[in-house]
Amino acid sequence: MATKSTSVYGWLAHLGLTIGLVSALSGCLRPPTPTRPPIEANVTAVSEHLTLGNPSGAAQTDPNNYLITKPQFALCFNKSRGIANWVSWHLSLDWRGTAARTKSFRPDPDLPAGFSTITTADYNRTGFDRGHLCPSDDRDNSPTDNAATFVLSNVVPQAPLNNRETWKYLEEYARKLVDDGNEVYLTAGPTGVGGDGEAGSATSIAGGRVMVPAALWKVLLILPNGMDDLNRIGPNTRVIAVYMPNTQANPNLPWQRYQLTINELEQKTGLRFFTNLSPDLQRALKSQGIGSN
Repeated sequence: MATKSTSVYGWLAHLGLTIGLVSALSGCLRPPTPTRPPIEANVTAVSEHLTLGNPSGAAQTDPNNYLITKPQFALCFNKSRGIANWVSWHLSLDWRGTAARTKSFRPDPDLPAGFSTITTADYNRTGFDRGHLCPSDDRDNSPTDNAATFVLSNVVPQAPLNNRETWKYLEEYARKLVDDGNEVYLTAGPTGVGGDGEAGSATSIAGGRVMVPAALWKVLLILPNGMDDLNRIGPNTRVIAVYMPNTQANPNLPWQRYQLTINELEQKTGLRFFTNLSPDLQRALKSQGIGSN
């Protein structure tokens, strides 16, 4: 005859088995626990150089509006023109240093197969400089970063006196802003067709594979050093826009003579700047006068 204690143990064992069966069944009936969706391949983080926006909505689908993001800058290449539509970069003390100028121009290895390969020899005896968009001296914190500016996708045929004087003075001004305690977001590019170099006028070089721009332009947005840059931009944040003809004329003019509003520059280029800012903030910055700059 079973004792009271063995009966209790048997009852508990039976109860445990029953609970286990109920749990198993409820587990089968319960909806599966949601899981994190898989991360898509080829998704990249937003580049710091595109903090203010992508001026042409460039992507890797249109060969004439082709986006390349490098550690040192972001670039939109135009296959049919053989030059960039624009280059954007962030300039701060983190990018400044004492690395020597590389002076080694080369084709851009990040351009897709099938894009025309431009070589440094294509510029020889053309009367035009290999004009940087993102300057060498804006990336002298390391030899690697300096060398990155010498890819030919970051270069356009530029009138020598423009490249070596007025345009150079604007580049130096941006670096002085940084030395004085600021950081600067810049975008630069070419527009139009046909410039004047040392050998006269031309619409293209390299057998027609590289267009000679009619003008070069640049946009600067200046902030005191700090963090959370987008949220520090206000309607009175200082901006500069410049549009310079690509010619040998007037090389000694100060770069300030070529200033215009960003609204005016958008009309000339068809681009849209500061698209990551609110519409009200965009309107305030783009209509900002040029007298105080």
